[in-house]
Amino acid sequence: MTLQKILIHSGLFIATFFTTTVAGVSWLNIDPFDLSNFVYGLPYSIGILFILSCHEFGHYFAARYHGVNATLPYYIPTPSLPGFLNFGTFGAVIKTLSPVPSKKVMFDIGVAGPIAGFIATVGLLMYGFTHLPGKEFILQIHPEYFTQESQGIGLRFGSSLLYDFFSIILTDGANDFVPPMTEMYHYPFLITGWFGLFVTAMNLIPVGQLDGGHLSYTMFGDRHRIVSRISFGIIFIIGAMGFLPLLGIETTFGWSGWIFWTLILLFVVKLYHPPVEDETELDPTRRLIGWLTFGILAVSFSPSPFNL
Repeated sequence: MTLQKILIHSGLFIATFFTTTVAGVSWLNIDPFDLSNFVYGLPYSIGILFILSCHEFGHYFAARYHGVNATLPYYIPTPSLPGFLNFGTFGAVIKTLSPVPSKKVMFDIGVAGPIAGFIATVGLLMYGFTHLPGKEFILQIHPEYFTQESQGIGLRFGSSLLYDFFSIILTDGANDFVPPMTEMYHYPFLITGWFGLFVTAMNLIPVGQLDGGHLSYTMFGDRHRIVSRISFGIIFIIGAMGFLPLLGIETTFGWSGWIFWTLILLFVVKLYHPPVEDETELDPTRRLIGWLTFGILAVSFSPSPFNL
């Protein structure tokens, strides 16, 4: 690897570490532009970079195992701007530099990332729910929390099956203060775990060259085109329903941001997966792993991730 590439990858990582730490400070309602507060954002930034790194290095090591040349992860930083919802990053990506020779290899590379990222996400969520701070934590952020009728900033994060499951089985309803979805973003391990589920689900949608598209193509062959069109249509409909409140139809189902994601799928990712040279069908073990991975999509997906 050349010095220039090392500087690019390390520079992007450092920049993303900085922007995610600033975002972590912002989630706590602390001034992110005061560098003395930087340390308060570290649990968030370390957690979110841990999830992204596990995901991308899952792809990377699977590629290298099969002799496919791939880059190290490119981390994507985003600045925190006042008035904008920002996680401090748009994620991370790797790029394969040599052809993927077969469905088997394509499957292994595609599935390794979401499984590794999901395991990291589950670990953070479990830690977050089993180490919830007391009510004094939320009172430090909102001193009036238990006295005012209108709490939070009007932002409600959408839950998922797995998030709800952990919030029930890993907490003591009588003694733990489990933050509602209007306040959970103040808790760094809960919001990073939520983010991990969100990006895992987005990547596992079986369209084009998303991770889910790799799985769909290698598992279903040419039928992946039907799966892709149906999946695209479902996401489009959920996105369109996010605009219903603008028409005076009150609903909390759907998110208009899914429309933006469908545009990315249509014009950038593309709907259909390109073929590989060796189209030998997958063995039963890989097919089972594939179905289990689509199960990860089912328990991680939130049709309404953000509600204002």
